[in-house]
Amino acid sequence: MKQRLLIMFALLFFFCTSSAQATDSVKIGVLTKNGPAKVMKKWTATGKYLSAKLGKNVEIVPLDFDKVNPAIKENKVDFFLVNSSMFVTAKVKLGATAIATMINSRQGQALKSFGGVILTSAYNDSINTLADLKGKTFISVKKSSFGGWQMAYKTLKDAGIDPFKDFAKVVFAGKHDNVIFAIQNGQADAGTVRTDTLERMLAGGSISMEDFKIINEQNSTFPFVYSTTLYPEWPLAKTAKTSEALAQEVVDALKQIKKDNPAARKARIVGWSDPLDYSKVEELQKALGIGAYK
Repeated sequence: MKQRLLIMFALLFFFCTSSAQATDSVKIGVLTKNGPAKVMKKWTATGKYLSAKLGKNVEIVPLDFDKVNPAIKENKVDFFLVNSSMFVTAKVKLGATAIATMINSRQGQALKSFGGVILTSAYNDSINTLADLKGKTFISVKKSSFGGWQMAYKTLKDAGIDPFKDFAKVVFAGKHDNVIFAIQNGQADAGTVRTDTLERMLAGGSISMEDFKIINEQNSTFPFVYSTTLYPEWPLAKTAKTSEALAQEVVDALKQIKKDNPAARKARIVGWSDPLDYSKVEELQKALGIGAYK
């Protein structure tokens, strides 16, 4: 009898300890655009900040584009930070909820929205409008890239252009900088990247803006050149199984981050706001038949 009680006590201790460990560990998946090392460099400080604020071990989990939804489905993450289109897919298909929107810091500007830039070489006299892109080779980042493809795709479709039928070829370069260099080197006639790519590369000394021409350029108070509709910045979202109480703890902590905090500086953000309205992103998916509406 005594031995049985000891076994029951040991099992109870094990399950309680395991439960406490699970409760005290929080995993945040972050989309990797340029490899896991860069994700960790940018977001480890945020993980450490949240660990201190929550009194829990907060782990940053880099996720490739094709690993995001499986990680959510298999409960490998509690929260995730991905592009706005990928969030909408997870919202519609997997019950995810945005809890905050990232306020980006780009070239000294605080930004809650971004767009796409459609561009060609400044020396290409045959391309001046969207219609001129027909029959040309067009380069972008990847099909799952919101600012590096999907925004431009929607703009082209609204103009009556089907890139997969009307272009000579659609090429995916994998990275935003690769798109710019391919156009600069004459490997593609035109292409698209997210806003602030050109300005960032200019500041880094790798390009000259005079070598490029913006197609369908829009005019507004937005501080960077752009060709598409502007959409809300990346959201931090909770999975369907993550508690509202834990989500509120995370939100309260994130909202205390100021731009001079190491977590903000490393991530190159100003801070976090209440989640913006992502219905415009969902409309884009419906129009293109992609993501949740594939």
